[in-house]
Amino acid sequence: MSQELQVKNRELVVFLKKDDFFDNTLLEKVKKIISKIPDRNLTLSEIINLLGNDGLLLFASILSIIFLIPVSIPGFSTVFGIFIFFIGISNLTNKSLWLPSSIKNKSFPAEKLRIALNKGLKWFHYLEKMSKPHRLSLLICNKIASTINGFLILFGSILLMVPLGLMPFSNTLPALIILFLSIGIIQKDGIIILLGYFSVLGAFIYFGLFFSTIILALKKIVESITL
Repeated sequence: MSQELQVKNRELVVFLKKDDFFDNTLLEKVKKIISKIPDRNLTLSEIINLLGNDGLLLFASILSIIFLIPVSIPGFSTVFGIFIFFIGISNLTNKSLWLPSSIKNKSFPAEKLRIALNKGLKWFHYLEKMSKPHRLSLLICNKIASTINGFLILFGSILLMVPLGLMPFSNTLPALIILFLSIGIIQKDGIIILLGYFSVLGAFIYFGLFFSTIILALKKIVESITL
């Protein structure tokens, strides 16, 4: 790691450790992160070692917000999908996050990220208002549920990785899966987790119908050509 990057990381460590960052509410945490986004481009390596398990899930939810609002950061659905996938692996295995260097050192435009996150604050506001700890605790407080939730976050990240740019809502449903499950785990709210399950069901139905329609259309084209 370069000396410059070490200095940047130390600055971010100071920011996260002061002002009781981890004691703040969900919305306050996100606002603090946004306020400290620098003007220069950011790399994922600047924060991945600093946030802890819940912090990484929070960052996964922050990244998912980008795909729910009309602010585009071209070419990053795959990169963010891979990053969220490894966060899911870390959460599922309770091990430290590992990333390939090509992803960890990938830089992205801080200004577009700041704009996207500011526009997405309303999502965190709504989720914070509606979430209450320990509702439907069966969906959170046991090993089986935790494992299922972890695998579903991986499922959402894989859908986000797949380059389906021409398909409407191809990023929206995976982003909802990641957002609801991550926030549900962080807030310990089974109702939010349940919204994540409904998003998974919606993704199965939507992608299934979409690809079934494509296959039927191709089949008809082939049949018309061979006649």
